[in-house]
Amino acid sequence: MGLSENSKGLILAVASSAFIGSSFILKKKGLKRAGASGTRAGVGGYTYLLEPLWWAGMVTMIVGEVANFVAYVYAPAVLVTPLGALSIIISAVLAHFMLKERLQKMGILGCITCIVGSVVIVIHAPQEHTPNSVQEIWALATQPDFLIYVAATVSVVLALVLHFEPRCGQTNILVYLGICSLMGSLTVVSIKAIGIAIKLTLDGISQIAYPQTWFFLTVAAVCVVTQLNYLNKVTIAFISPFISFLSYLHC
Repeated sequence: MGLSENSKGLILAVASSAFIGSSFILKKKGLKRAGASGTRAGVGGYTYLLEPLWWAGMVTMIVGEVANFVAYVYAPAVLVTPLGALSIIISAVLAHFMLKERLQKMGILGCITCIVGSVVIVIHAPQEHTPNSVQEIWALATQPDFLIYVAATVSVVLALVLHFEPRCGQTNILVYLGICSLMGSLTVVSIKAIGIAIKLTLDGISQIAYPQTWFFLTVAAVCVVTQLNYLNKVTIAFISPFISFLSYLHC
């Protein structure tokens, strides 16, 4: 008997967490090396683009995100998203050995609590209606309630980027993580739509001609590029396990 679609999604989500947790460490080591010989990413430098270790972390993150992307195709978001907590453990363990970064007791307790909560959510996840077409997701995404949420999210992101980031981005981790996480909430919707479009297209029901497919693809690209830019800045400025933990809480 083959695996159910939910089981496939959960396996991919766990693999995604492993890759993403590892990518934080590789990218930070690359950013540190690049910062030692040029302008740091935290103050606008881009010398890390010439650092092989940063690219290794980037490739690892892309693999993890692809696995996460496919997981959303097979399983509902309420099952996939909580498993991101596993990246906290992986990041914390690797940071301990590779970066000599140590969490305090309360930090360890926070990670454990987060993981226990994720397990409870997965076990007791409510039944969720999964959209079956890009048009169905578009109909849900253009509901007034969601449009208000999108407007509020974009407004807060602009405030963080234009006002708070120049003033306290280097000292307050919530600025960068707020930008990444708020943009990430929009990415999830877009990725889910793109995943369904790809799945339907492979099944012989082409979704390429629909403008909604390209709209969601554009939104996902903008959100991902924005997140990567600010994730580089927060990675160099703060310890890796703390970044993973707060990123997960924002989700």
